[in-house]
Amino acid sequence: MSMIELRRLRAFVTVVEEGNITRAAERLFIQQPPLTRLLQGLEDELGVKLLQRLPRGVRATEAGNVLFNEARALLARAELLTEAVRRAARGEQGHIAIGFTSSAALHPFVPNLLRRYREILPGITTQLEEAGSGELLDALVDERLDVAFVRSPVSGIPGLTIEPVLREPMLVALPVGHRLAFDSEQPLPLLSLANEAFILYRRPAGQGLYDAILAACHRAGFSPRVIQEAPRLPATLSLVGAGLGLSIVPASMRRLGGDGIVYRAIGDEAQLSAPLYLALHSNRTSPLIQRFRALVAEAVSARHSG
Repeated sequence: MSMIELRRLRAFVTVVEEGNITRAAERLFIQQPPLTRLLQGLEDELGVKLLQRLPRGVRATEAGNVLFNEARALLARAELLTEAVRRAARGEQGHIAIGFTSSAALHPFVPNLLRRYREILPGITTQLEEAGSGELLDALVDERLDVAFVRSPVSGIPGLTIEPVLREPMLVALPVGHRLAFDSEQPLPLLSLANEAFILYRRPAGQGLYDAILAACHRAGFSPRVIQEAPRLPATLSLVGAGLGLSIVPASMRRLGGDGIVYRAIGDEAQLSAPLYLALHSNRTSPLIQRFRALVAEAVSARHSG
């Protein structure tokens, strides 16, 4: 319906509710003659008599009563629609698809952020997808995701940008009974792993972590002997727990626990940490995505100040 039709309906509903054209005009903040013309125009448009004039007011005809009930429902719906559009423009209503790596989901930052997002924006529906960083970046490019928490820096991918969120320590995950699994309070020099069998997260899925580990080992003076690559970090830990070798994982993975695994810190000389980034489209400026981006920035700032 056009705006003038909604205006006529609103005028008609007000007149029926008041039972008096003069009082209805006062309520609508218009003069009585324009209101009368609105009502006459509505009757002419529909081709039926809607109001019965009485000595001291008006009342709806049978056809008018039908219009009155339908018009009230339509006007209420129009008000809801207007508010829904305004909420969407403020980034308070809509749908967002968020991706994250398995290790990101284990860091308190991400679940706490999602919980806060739902608390302050209950009108947003959220789709969550877990995958490797490479898969998440592909999903962003294909616009199957709006934002993603990834471990790999975006390089050479047109249309995507990243914003740093945090860096966390990395730990050595060792099978129980391994010769290095004792004295777990002391950091391990990375060079002490030179002759060990490594199990790493598969590079195509976790390029950032894989490359960071290899670079740190090379700085320490050795090339790691990788005997197995796993598709996901939890699978990596399962292989460690089975005694096949050791791995280096983000500290948040420790929250998984795992039977048969001992975690040890790595010496500071390794300069090894696991970054977490927020990846998103460079040219998408929807209020909803910008609201999420601002909430991430707020949480990062609060984390640093705390």
